[in-house]
Amino acid sequence: MTAAETLVFESKQELVVTAAARFVDLVTHAQSERGVASIVLTGGSNGIGILSALADDSGTIDWSRVDVYWGDDRFVPADDPERNSGQAREALLDHVPVDPTRVFPMAPSDGPFGDDIDAAAADYAAVLAGRSTDGVAPQFDLHLLGMGGEGHINSLFPHTAATAETEKSVVAVEDSPKPPPRRITLTLPVVNRSRNVWFLVAGADKAEAVAAAHNGADPADWPCAGARGTDETIWFLDDAAAVHI
Repeated sequence: MTAAETLVFESKQELVVTAAARFVDLVTHAQSERGVASIVLTGGSNGIGILSALADDSGTIDWSRVDVYWGDDRFVPADDPERNSGQAREALLDHVPVDPTRVFPMAPSDGPFGDDIDAAAADYAAVLAGRSTDGVAPQFDLHLLGMGGEGHINSLFPHTAATAETEKSVVAVEDSPKPPPRRITLTLPVVNRSRNVWFLVAGADKAEAVAAAHNGADPADWPCAGARGTDETIWFLDDAAAVHI
């Protein structure tokens, strides 16, 4: 049985600051244990908020020994402001000494595969396989997750083939109910290989989904209920998101 923890904060800012401090502890511990820490980033206001907070890190983390992946991204041109990878670079990666060979963004729609989203998804699956010990995907040290009001995580939405996927590590999404419609996403089996899964969730509109996940809902209905770390799962919530638990 893996550990689970739910932390509730009075404000979104307190949530982000605490998560950032614990991120530093987790990454430095992983580096001391295994040499390199592997992290999966997410978008959204809280996901980017923690990255902005980390940009002020005074050198505790050796950023040259961090592998950076993304849980999903929008399949739009590389300079589109909707891209999670672009937002992450602006918030953090352009401000710390990451090793560019250890940063693995998903291909944009004007990248090497052009508009072929399936080829772009297959390429990211190959990247993960190539960085793993078993030909599937790394065991990430940390997978950060935001969440939508309907319980979506990454680009895994309720009652979709992407959420139900059990074999592929990465899939293309052509009809996301949240724009833009075309996305690339990691699947639940890969999320659940992560040692630590952290949810960063704020707002009353997320409260029903938070409660559903805490009450063991079906992941087909509430994808957030299907994500957990092999070592620990932590929910970082503000008061409004936690009101029903």
